[in-house]
Amino acid sequence: MAIHDVIVIGLGGMGSAAAYHLAARGQRVLGLEQFGPAHDRGASHGGSRIIRQSYFESPEYVPLLLRAYELWEALAHDSGRDVMTLTGGIMVGLPDSVTVAGSRRSAEQWDLPHELLDAADLRRRFPVMTPAPGEIALHEDRAGFVRPELTVRAHLDLAARHGADLRFHEPMTRWEPTADGGVRVDTESGTYTAGRLVLAPGPWAPRLLADLGLPFVVERQVQYWFQPSGGVDPFRPEALGVYIWEDRHGSQVYGFPAIDGPDGGAKIAFFRRGVPTTPETVDREVDESEIATMAARARQHLPDLPGAFLRAKTCLYCNTPDEHFVIAAHPAHPSVTVACGFSGHGFKFVPVVGEILADLVMTGTTAHPIGLFDPDRLTEVGS
Repeated sequence: MAIHDVIVIGLGGMGSAAAYHLAARGQRVLGLEQFGPAHDRGASHGGSRIIRQSYFESPEYVPLLLRAYELWEALAHDSGRDVMTLTGGIMVGLPDSVTVAGSRRSAEQWDLPHELLDAADLRRRFPVMTPAPGEIALHEDRAGFVRPELTVRAHLDLAARHGADLRFHEPMTRWEPTADGGVRVDTESGTYTAGRLVLAPGPWAPRLLADLGLPFVVERQVQYWFQPSGGVDPFRPEALGVYIWEDRHGSQVYGFPAIDGPDGGAKIAFFRRGVPTTPETVDREVDESEIATMAARARQHLPDLPGAFLRAKTCLYCNTPDEHFVIAAHPAHPSVTVACGFSGHGFKFVPVVGEILADLVMTGTTAHPIGLFDPDRLTEVGS
């Protein structure tokens, strides 16, 4: 007889949230992670992730974001960890850019508080920014950042508090359905059985979910920290919010204020400008030419930012061709629920995805709108 109701594979952002929500509902949860807690080998690290509601990717995400914000606040309260900070957010570009027009569409459709700033307004409100002629910005007060490592630890702590059995440095080697409709999971240390399985493998999805035949692509991404040439005061969260800036060629960068003290610098990165790779072959070193390219782009928008280079960190994106998520029951194995393809914009949804996964595991359905994440859309495209 299985001693666990649910096994969760992968305890990064989504898996840790699923383990917590399932355990909080009384499920006997076994969580398995190939690395240590809050590791830096996937996509749940780097100190910060932007959170925003005026969502340029699609207005269909906004209901999930509204619920996610409620759950972020609950997570902060229940865990005692400072996982979310609202600084305001600035989406900059030409009026018809994806960043500005898409954000405006979501804000107007869902009646989200926001304001539009022309180039002069932007320079006056945020003196470190130098918009080009014709560029405008959408500003929303409810944007800010979340702390990925703290978030994972908070969900893991709460999951354990509710009785979850969390095991680290124990990679799964295979899984298979059992004759009674459950699942069997083999690891390097043993074999486990349960009634249900959640697979939240992050950039390991192409290998662990190869049987789905989905066109996942894993990309190497780099995050950079620079010490502003004039010091961090003009980049403090009170003076500058998070931002996403799209140039005339459609290339986006995103960045944060100086959130880590006077010597922590400010973080900036290209959005979706990665190189295809695998978790096993990724180059985790960042060379001088990459740093120079990032500094040159930062200088276009915030001339004081790339003063001194401090550090860089690689991470792995797992993407689908349309950049939407995959959240669904495994088409061949209804006892298995999969959650992947979140990279680039998924971390802000972590707590609500945990809630959705708990719904799907326990009832087979959810009240949350997840039709956009049906994997059938990808197999139809590829067929």
